[in-house]
Amino acid sequence: MDRQTVVRRVGVVVLAANLALAVAKGAVWYPTGSLAVGSEAVNSLSDAVYSFVVLAGLYITTQPPDLDHPHGHERIEPFVSLFVAVGIFAAGGAVLWQAVQSVLTGSYGGTVGLTAVGVLVASALVKYVLYQYCLRVGEAQNSPALVAAALDNRNDILTASAALVGVLGTRVGVPVLDPVAAAVVSVGIGYTGYEIVRDNVDYLVGRAPPEDLRGEILRRALSHEDVRGAHDVVAHYVGPEIDVSLHIEVEGDMTVREAHDIETDVVTSIREISEVDDVFVHIDPKELGEWKDDDETDRLARWTGVDSRRR
Repeated sequence: MDRQTVVRRVGVVVLAANLALAVAKGAVWYPTGSLAVGSEAVNSLSDAVYSFVVLAGLYITTQPPDLDHPHGHERIEPFVSLFVAVGIFAAGGAVLWQAVQSVLTGSYGGTVGLTAVGVLVASALVKYVLYQYCLRVGEAQNSPALVAAALDNRNDILTASAALVGVLGTRVGVPVLDPVAAAVVSVGIGYTGYEIVRDNVDYLVGRAPPEDLRGEILRRALSHEDVRGAHDVVAHYVGPEIDVSLHIEVEGDMTVREAHDIETDVVTSIREISEVDDVFVHIDPKELGEWKDDDETDRLARWTGVDSRRR
């Protein structure tokens, strides 16, 4: 199954699950006024709205390349994820404000029945399944939007647990636990937004990928038997994917066809790394003396157990 079909299917599943949870929690909150359950209803409703946004974004990002976007549309995914983060911050702030107002005024919700307990427990279980599902597919398909959705679902497990404490507090005669639980839920919502921003800003500012991936790129370039050295190895994020450029040294007496074949082999090998999109290789005849000291490349070469220049 292609990437487009897989990520869209996940988006539909997450949207449907969040809508169902929002309706269930809202049905419990309306007759009782419980802030803990209400905050969870807001959380699930906002998740449903954001799931719709993500689904629409995934529809755009999975469109095939065209003349205006020759590399495809995947680079919009970090923007979709940041939009999700903004909405999450807003929802968390609204819940926190309501919780604080409740504590200050002493206005608590009524006692909540066992139905609320069942809904919150079911919510935690559903969110755990969604977390595992989104994370597995997001990492397999290199989709930051789905990974962001996975993080949101993971934290929703904690917020549902906090809301459950608030509900149980009202049942044992400690009603203040209801707004306190709502405040905890709001903190969890805000932390989800922070995680999404932290992870996706790297995609937007062109940060270098992790060291182990950079080392693997260098190892693959130097693994070709006719490559005598590598320098000026640059790898950086362009959206969720990685562009790579590097110089390799080869024997200067080979034909253009032979040098071309070496370049093709190196490009093909590096492109087999799932996160890599484009690879640009510049070939230097080693006799020209264009070699330059490159401390970072030498360090990565030592770390991966290879030599950045073979005499």
